[in-house]
Amino acid sequence: MSTKEKSSTTPLNLFERYLTLWVFLCILAGIGLGNLFPAAFHFLGGIEVAHINLPVAVLVWLMIIPMLLKIDLKALKGVRQHWRGVGVTLLVNWGVKPFSMALLGWLFVGMLFRDLLPAEQIDSYIAGLIILAAAPCTAMVFVWSHLMRGEPHFTLSQVALNDVIMVFAFAPIVGLLLGLSAITVPWVTLLLSVLLYIVVPLIIATVWRRRILRHEHGYARLAKVVKRLGPVSLVALLATLVLLFGFQGEQIIAEPLIILLLAVPILLQVFLNAALAYLLNRAVRSPHCVAGPSALIGASNFFELAVATVIALFGFESGAALATVVGVLIEVPVMLAAVRVVNSTPHWYERRGGVVPYGQCCPVDVHVHTHH
Repeated sequence: MSTKEKSSTTPLNLFERYLTLWVFLCILAGIGLGNLFPAAFHFLGGIEVAHINLPVAVLVWLMIIPMLLKIDLKALKGVRQHWRGVGVTLLVNWGVKPFSMALLGWLFVGMLFRDLLPAEQIDSYIAGLIILAAAPCTAMVFVWSHLMRGEPHFTLSQVALNDVIMVFAFAPIVGLLLGLSAITVPWVTLLLSVLLYIVVPLIIATVWRRRILRHEHGYARLAKVVKRLGPVSLVALLATLVLLFGFQGEQIIAEPLIILLLAVPILLQVFLNAALAYLLNRAVRSPHCVAGPSALIGASNFFELAVATVIALFGFESGAALATVVGVLIEVPVMLAAVRVVNSTPHWYERRGGVVPYGQCCPVDVHVHTHH
């Protein structure tokens, strides 16, 4: 028997729409609780194995696994359909973004802002920025793609491909750029982070997804599970941020300018890489509905993985941890701004000869066939 289930991506929910507000409230809550109960935070910070903090590991799994449930690794076979957009996105994600962020970090944090930042944390801030940019976003990309009427098959296949590449490329790229920054690379901890925060969640999510889809109306069941777990994922993220700011509170109160300064290279790299991906797609004549998601995938970051990795490598109180949290703070407003730019420029984009007109590229709902 063959049934046809419809899977679509919903717009930003309440938590996602006001993520910047929730992060700001977590800053206040973390600072307050950190000052009221410092012993409790230090106790939680001390529960670790091989430098991997176990409470954070649990929270990261709660963050990442619901997101990875959306990823169908079978979609990898679809990468050839939009090979130009896939090629551009891979170039920006893996050949440009980590290195451009490292350059911006060295320029702004290492040089221009050096005298305004705590000297002992300079290398740590740069490390946090590098790790933030070393992994492309996974789950939120589906939201951005939906808001710009992106081609859903391209988005799904591109994210699936990035997740597979991340297993093999994340640690080497981070190790290379940290080494070039003269920052000691704890390879054992870095590889263990990849295993715990990428490989294991990806396996769990893939097996879980397949078990759900074995049932009749499996895609409807999967949609319900993803919807139920969405708040769990965001609450786990916010709980992690409260822990972080419980440790970071004193430093932030003493140096509130740090967050603003760290935001500068992050903002620049987002707009730089989004513009580069968008323009390269236009140059190779990708349809607009592919260029939009490509630009957003090229610019956004897998900040949940970055937060977990820097805690494992450098600790809660490090500048690296604070740098990744700044990325979380500005993610939603910055990406929404990029969505507006893409949505307002299809007519300019299609002046390039050979580009498929926007009206012919409007995505239809994704339909999935299951056989029982």
